[in-house]
Parts: sequence; structure tokens; C-alpha cells
Amino acid sequence: MNSSNKRRQPALVPALVATAVVGAAAFAYARRKGQAPLPTVAHVELPRYAGKWYEVARLPVYFEKDCQHVTAEYALRPDGRVEVVNTCRKCSLNGRIKKATAIARAVDGTNARLKVQFFWPFEGNYWILDLDEADYQYALVGEPSRKNLWLLSRQPQLAPDVQARLIARARALGFPVEKLYFTPQPSAS
Repeated sequence: MNSSNKRRQPALVPALVATAVVGAAAFAYARRKGQAPLPTVAHVELPRYAGKWYEVARLPVYFEKDCQHVTAEYALRPDGRVEVVNTCRKCSLNGRIKKATAIARAVDGTNARLKVQFFWPFEGNYWILDLDEADYQYALVGEPSRKNLWLLSRQPQLAPDVQARLIARARALGFPVEKLYFTPQPSAS
């Protein structure tokens, strides 16, 4: 190998790394763009949505590690935003209680797409994908990346036919439902 080839090799490494990074970014962008837009319900009446919801199932997320008996309580504030209090019991149905509070705001007139902020300046998407429009007794909630998904119910357990329908809906929307974790809840009272 002559000396001019030896001098070119170090310059080749950064070029290969840059090419790999650009290629990976282009692949990720194309993959994300390949997903169909995530549809939400047509409209949510936030006063009817307010109240206590039980988490029936979820895609695993780090902030709910070891959480059981998970509930979310929503309360409409005078400014139109929604106060959120998430509660779970760590490791068992009688474990220590862990709470997280947030503020949510609707991003459009449907009230089906919300941004939730647990701490500033970070906000997460909370999109209502399916909802019992008659009585607001169950909901399917997710976000566009399809990494987060929750099946919610006003009761600790969800009727098996409703649960199956919501899971089928989530699958059709591109969520990895095979990874669902079914949240232990106390028996209905």
C-alpha cells in the first residue's frame, strides 16, 4: 500500500459514519411517513369524559413499571384545560401508592386530541381513538407513533366483547397489541 492510500483511509471512516447516520435517519423518516394517519373519534365532550377511569390494558411504558390498580382521574378546570391525576399501586394491588399529576389541553375543536404535560416543557400526545359515545364507559387512547396505548374503562374490568373489539381496533390502527399488558385491578364492587 502506498502512502497516499494510507492517508485516505482515516478520511473514509467519517464519511462512512455520516453515510450510515443519514441512511438510518432517512429510513426512520420513511417508515414513520409510511404509517397511515391515526384517526380519532369525531368529538369528545370533556365534562362527560371527566371522572375516574381504570386502566384495563396498556403497552408497556417505563413510567408504569410494576404498576397495578392503575387509575386516571380527569377534572375540567375553569380555564378549559383538564387536570389529570394518575395513580398506581407498585408491585401489588395493596402496594405503595404512586401518583403523577398533569395538565392536559385540547389541540383542536374535537377535544379528541390532547397534549398532556406532566412536567415543563415536555408534552405528550393523548388521542382518543375509540369511545363509548352513548355512556362514556370505555375508551381507547393512543398516540401517532403507536408506542403508547391504553384501554380504559369506568369499571375495574371491561366486558370481554368490548375488550376484544377495542384490541381489534388497535391492531387495525397499527398498534403492536401482542405486547399488551393487562393491568391487575381489584374486583368490581
